[in-house]
Amino acid sequence: MKVRKQVSQVDKARISQRKHIAFRMNLLFFCIFFLFSLLIFRLGYLQIVKGEEYTSLLEKTEEMAVNTSVPRGRIYDRNGNVLVDNEPKNAITYTKTSSTTSKEMLKIARDLSLLIEQDTKRITLGDKRDFWILLNEKKAAKKVPAEEIEKLRETHDTLTEKEIQKMINQLTRDRITEKELDSFTNEELEVLAIYREMMSGYAYSPQIIKSDQVTEREFAAVSERLNILPGVDTTTDWNRVKLSDNTLIGSTTTPLQGIPRTRLDYFLARDYSRNDRVGISYLEQYYEELLKGQKTVVKNVKDRTGQVVETKVVREGEPGKDLILTLDSELQEALERIVEDKLLALKQLRTSSLLDRAFLVMMDPNNGQVLALVGKQLVQDKDTGKWEVRDYAFGTFTSAYEVGSTVKLATVLTGYSENVLRIGEVIIDEPIHIAGSSVKQSLFNRGGNRVAINDIEALGKSSNVYMFKIAMALGEAVYRPYKPLPINVEGFDRLRQSYASFGLGVKTGIDLPGEYPGYPGTDTISGKLLDFSIGQFDTYTPLQLAQYVSTVANGGYRVAPRVLKEIREPSPDGVRFGALVQETEAKVLNRIHNTAEEIEQVKKGMLYTYGPRGTAPNLFASADYTAAGKTGTAQSAYYDGTDRSKYGTKTVNLTHIGFAPFESPEVAFSIVIPNVSTGDYSASWSNDMAREALDIYFNIKKRRMKEMQPVTTDLPIGRKVDQQENETKSVER
Repeated sequence: MKVRKQVSQVDKARISQRKHIAFRMNLLFFCIFFLFSLLIFRLGYLQIVKGEEYTSLLEKTEEMAVNTSVPRGRIYDRNGNVLVDNEPKNAITYTKTSSTTSKEMLKIARDLSLLIEQDTKRITLGDKRDFWILLNEKKAAKKVPAEEIEKLRETHDTLTEKEIQKMINQLTRDRITEKELDSFTNEELEVLAIYREMMSGYAYSPQIIKSDQVTEREFAAVSERLNILPGVDTTTDWNRVKLSDNTLIGSTTTPLQGIPRTRLDYFLARDYSRNDRVGISYLEQYYEELLKGQKTVVKNVKDRTGQVVETKVVREGEPGKDLILTLDSELQEALERIVEDKLLALKQLRTSSLLDRAFLVMMDPNNGQVLALVGKQLVQDKDTGKWEVRDYAFGTFTSAYEVGSTVKLATVLTGYSENVLRIGEVIIDEPIHIAGSSVKQSLFNRGGNRVAINDIEALGKSSNVYMFKIAMALGEAVYRPYKPLPINVEGFDRLRQSYASFGLGVKTGIDLPGEYPGYPGTDTISGKLLDFSIGQFDTYTPLQLAQYVSTVANGGYRVAPRVLKEIREPSPDGVRFGALVQETEAKVLNRIHNTAEEIEQVKKGMLYTYGPRGTAPNLFASADYTAAGKTGTAQSAYYDGTDRSKYGTKTVNLTHIGFAPFESPEVAFSIVIPNVSTGDYSASWSNDMAREALDIYFNIKKRRMKEMQPVTTDLPIGRKVDQQENETKSVER
């Protein structure tokens, strides 16, 4: 019995042990199943939910834009004449990887120095110090002894090890003597000049080592040894070549200059490299995105150590888009000669000591295309004392002046729209006497008579008093001779807001950077409101005057002036245009608050200006086209030019605006000659320029119409654009 009992107990123990083992195994299998389920779920989540995101991140880290120095887009005038081109040149580049060491680059620099000559002028003091440390590591380590390093750590115990090391590095650099820096041989300096260029680039981004004056021998010698010069390559770089002196084209940096420091963050955020050439002024800057082109995008395939084993091209680089401008080079150059000749001739007069600039703008009033932006400035040579003429085209929209009576068109139209003047209304032109102020009167009525004139005569004869009385009505003033003239200051706002609808005192919207809106006067006394109405208070740019007269010429629509006519794919050979990408359309900013009848009445006043009793009598009498315009003189202008010692001197500004033909306007212009005289003057100075400018425009047009040939697909750029332009104009008409 005892034996059976013992056996039974043993069996029970074994059964219990087996159950325990089974439970553990089941638990283990369950855990394994659970973990595998989690793993499968996680893999599914990563693949299905996060798959696209991680794929995108992978592509982002592998694909990069590489600076392949693609040529910038060419710039043409409206007739296909090249204004800016690219000139290819040989270049030697170096591309480092993320694992490239300084010693490896130093060896390559030494090898390259045996093959090319490198200018050492760009080497800085900092470059020499870093190079000395690289060549003399043991000597450099002794510059800051271990005891001093330990003391630094004790003294600056709050600083991190990285910050301590930065202090040690700076001390090392500062303790390198001039004798040690002067110990470099010419050969070592040449190695340094190459090495500094290699160091300045980012990993996997080609850095230009030399692109100026790379000889054929140098190019060939390096090309033959590319297999033993890892990272070095021979390629083609481009020089930006300006074929026009027009400053509106702007300029670009060179690869050596790279991105301007002030805009570094902006460009780096857009995948530029530090040594990329970028536009830094006017058209080159404004249309940078179109002109720059697209870099080659490559995918670097790396091994486990991070070494690049293969480079795959994802997208080939593309040259920048070509720009076709609205400017007419032939017209521009002819008008420049007019302005230069007039400026130099007027400078010889006794009273023109402060004269130093003149402007002429010509544009199509119907679509805003700018045909010519002419600005010239006189600068005296310090050595010879002679006056030199420099281009100041950008001054047409970056500088502003009191423009005198040319604003009277807007004053009359404001009178109509504000219901203080009726079409054909007759007003008495008489001297205006305000208490405490000098007499205000019209130049045509210096005798002080009481002359009844209507709106057309007021514009043609340039009646100041007619405008004064419109301004009084806008300011709700009641005129009593020799008494004070209280006004409602809201009259200034009414006049200024109305002027703005024509483009006066506001930005025109031209597609160029740096436009200046002008300066608004601040005094609100009654006399200033009267001055405001005849253009002797606020200041306006020459381009604003051109937009303003265009608004009148085209029937009341303020159109933004534009310099870009078309965007095209890169020309395959520089002779023929690429495919049309986009044509810039006219942009109407607003319409003035006047009826067609009111605008036509003002145009009649402009026509009167050139009649026998106007301010520019018979100016276009012998022309085979009919023009309409308005002369202007700002006699209260005060000098604020480049000579600070003459600030505040009273001068005269001459202006002239107009359009032609009268029946169907196709060209509008503005002329501004600031500070033309400090004494006597003649309105003929600007009037003659107006006649010459329109004569040149219509003579060029006639000649081109005779030369015009049918369009064919093989037609050279110049003639093709001439034909296209005339077709466009006929459609617009």
